[in-house]
Amino acid sequence: MIGPDLVLQARTRIAPHVHRTPVVTCAAVDALTGARVVFKCENFQRTGSFKFRGACNAVAALCERERPRGVLAHSSGNHAQALALAARMHGIRAHVVMPEDAPATKREATAAYGAAITLCAPTHRAREDTARRIQAETGATFVSAHNDPQVIAGQGTACLELIEDAGPCDLLLAPVGGGGLLAGTLLAAAHAAPDAQVIGCEPVGADDAARGLTRGERITEFVPNTIADGLRTPLGENTFAILHEHAVPIVVVTEQDIVRAMRFVWERMKLVIEPSSAVAVAPLLTGQLDTEGRRVGVILSGGNVDLSDVFASLQRRLS
Repeated sequence: MIGPDLVLQARTRIAPHVHRTPVVTCAAVDALTGARVVFKCENFQRTGSFKFRGACNAVAALCERERPRGVLAHSSGNHAQALALAARMHGIRAHVVMPEDAPATKREATAAYGAAITLCAPTHRAREDTARRIQAETGATFVSAHNDPQVIAGQGTACLELIEDAGPCDLLLAPVGGGGLLAGTLLAAAHAAPDAQVIGCEPVGADDAARGLTRGERITEFVPNTIADGLRTPLGENTFAILHEHAVPIVVVTEQDIVRAMRFVWERMKLVIEPSSAVAVAPLLTGQLDTEGRRVGVILSGGNVDLSDVFASLQRRLS
């Protein structure tokens, strides 16, 4: 069963390997929202995102029979990097399937951590088909980026730390793609902050969670259209079940909202976050939530941004 106990076990298992990332505040955000907002900086986590928590927990939980065959995943980047590093730290092989349009920085980092990378077409079906083929060839254990119970539990440890370091919150915001972070946050909050309302944040161009939870059925076939590349994945069976059971509300934001939030955090908070991370900040800046006088916790999920275009533009100015 996937419950709060699994999150507590994960915290003990991964403690020697993960960074306890800082919690920060921003007076400008507080002034805009009328709230006291605290940000959990998983952009400072190993590999640049919360994904290392879940990957590390899943790898550490492997039995001795599974370890020699290695691990396998498909990912657009953050889970790929996380699994590659976790596997290297535990002395096992990692195979990663990545879509052809994955950011170059994430692909390069995954290779640098030692994973064997296979590229595929940028569709969820192509990713799954390619992963099945590699699993048949290698016998590697598949570690879902969001649906594996140990991954979900590992992601929930970010919320545990947030509450331990910042105190109780009235609202907890987390982005949702495959749902691992949001599901883990729900489980952690059920243990550490049962009175807090957990809210998922999603791009309008990849709003399968919002639509699926409203319908009461998981949506798996859709074409995402969002700059938040880490949130282009459909909910898994386990994550959908957890989100549905907790009746978690989902707030949807536009691409313009995402860009504005990302720029705000870069300029005013001096933190580098990626678009997927900005999705959880955007509802605060748009006024979509009732935050007046409340304590709000936000998980900044990652900071892996491809800066090639930015520095290419700067270089052109020097020419």
